[in-house]
This record gives sequence, structure tokens and C-alpha cells, in this order.
Amino acid sequence: MTEPETTLEGWTPEPGPDLPLERIIDLAFDYRGDTTVVLTDGTELRGYVFNRNADAGEPFIQMFDADGAGPRAIPYSRIRTIRFTGRDPAAGNSYALWRRRKETGGAGRDERGRGQG
Repeated sequence: MTEPETTLEGWTPEPGPDLPLERIIDLAFDYRGDTTVVLTDGTELRGYVFNRNADAGEPFIQMFDADGAGPRAIPYSRIRTIRFTGRDPAAGNSYALWRRRKETGGAGRDERGRGQG
């Protein structure tokens, strides 16, 4: 039996001693959906985090805005938190799901061969 997949979709983390901002940034980088970056001044930027560099002189993330503009670089020092607000398009698309579909001849797929859901 396999473990159920978890998703960060809808999560609003608060950085603290047990959850440093750097960890939230790493999770946002690995996330497959859009996020909302909340800046220290309260500004909220919605988009896709596609890069981060914790080793730069001034660590930063890069993101495309939800409308596709960018890329935009944002220093870690300006980020209060990152919310996982966009749908995770890969949630539920685990290897176990793929294997079940393969074994059942593609059951659960629409006429174009795409998974339903």
C-alpha cells in the first residue's frame, strides 16, 4: 500500500523558529502551482516561483507574475511569507496512479487520453 500524496495547495505558512522562511522558499520553488508572495510591506504578488538563490550576496527568488510578466527578482529580505494559493496541477498524478491506469488500460481518461479530475 502506498502513502497518500500530500499537497501544499491552500497552505498559508507562518515563518518561525520551527519553519524558517528559507524552508518556505524551498517548498515554493518545488511547488508546481502559483503562489502568493507576501512582502514585508504587505504587498502581495501572485505568480510562479521558478528560481531561487540562497547563496547570492543578497539571496533572492525569481518569479513570473500570474499574467506571465517577468521574471521579477525579489530579495529574501523583502519576503514575509509565501502562500500556496494556486492549484497544484500535478497533485494526485503519482506513479501509483499512473500504474493503476496502465494496468486498467487507461481507465479514468477522457477521449483525448488526458486524466479526468
